[in-house]
Amino acid sequence: MWEYTDKVKNAFLHPKNAGEITDADAVGEVGSIVCGDALKIFLKIDKETGKITDAKFQTFGCASAIASSSALTELIKGKTLVEASGITNQDIADYLGGLPDQKMHCSVMGREALEAAIANYRGEAIPQETKEKVICKCFDVTEDKIRKVAIENHLTTVEDITNYTKAGGGCGECIKDINDILVDLWSVRKPEKPPKPRKLTNLQKIALIQEIIEAEIRPGLQADNGDLELIDVEGPKVIVELRGMCTGCAMSDVTIGRIQEKLRELVSEDIVVESQQ
Repeated sequence: MWEYTDKVKNAFLHPKNAGEITDADAVGEVGSIVCGDALKIFLKIDKETGKITDAKFQTFGCASAIASSSALTELIKGKTLVEASGITNQDIADYLGGLPDQKMHCSVMGREALEAAIANYRGEAIPQETKEKVICKCFDVTEDKIRKVAIENHLTTVEDITNYTKAGGGCGECIKDINDILVDLWSVRKPEKPPKPRKLTNLQKIALIQEIIEAEIRPGLQADNGDLELIDVEGPKVIVELRGMCTGCAMSDVTIGRIQEKLRELVSEDIVVESQQ
C-alpha cells in the first residue's frame, strides 16, 4: 500500500481545476489510456503579459496522477510562460509534500504535458519519436525520455527509471537496455546531487553565476551557434542577453527558463532570469 501525504490525499479527493477550457489558448496532451496514464492540460494565456490566467486538466490514472495534475495547475496559474517552463517534475512532487518513489512518473507526466501545451501555444511541433528509439514497448518509453529524466533527476538504477517513467515495469525485456543506457550515461561523470544553496555575498553570487554560465550554459548554446552574455545582477534578478542564433529564436523563452532553472538549482531558489530586449 502506498504511503501518501495528506496533501496528495486532499488533492486526489478534492482536485482543483479539473475540467476543460473550451476556448483554451493552449492544449498539451501526453500519455495513453492503453499504457495506464494520460493527461490533457488546457491553458488560458494573457497575450499582453504572457501570464497563464487559467489552467484546467483532464486525467486518466491513479490517485498520484490526479493529485499531480491538480498540483501542476496550481503551480502555473499566475506565472508567465517563461516562469512556468522552469517548473520541474520535482517541483510538482515537492508541492504535494512528496510522492511515493513508485509514483514519481505521475509528476514527470505533468511536466511533459506542460511542455506540450507551451509548444502548442507557440506553434512548435513536438518531434514524433520513431519506433526504433522506443526502449520499453509496454509503456512506449523512448531512449531520449529515459536519458532526459535520468539527468534531470540524477537517477542511477533501473528501479529509479521504472519509478519515474514506468519503463521496465511490464514484461521486463527492456531492463538490460535501460541498464546499458545508464552505464553509458554516467560512464564519463557520476551523477552528483546539486549542492544546497548557501548564503553568499553579492560579489560571491555574481562570480558563481558567471562561472555557471561559462562552464555549463554557454557551451551548449555555442554548440548550436547561439550564445549568451551576463548583463547585470540586481538582487534576485539576473539579466542576460541572448546572442547568435538564440536572438529572436522561437525557443528563446524556453532557453531562458532552463537557464533560470539551472541557476535556481545551483545558486539560489529565488533567482529570476530576464532577457535584455
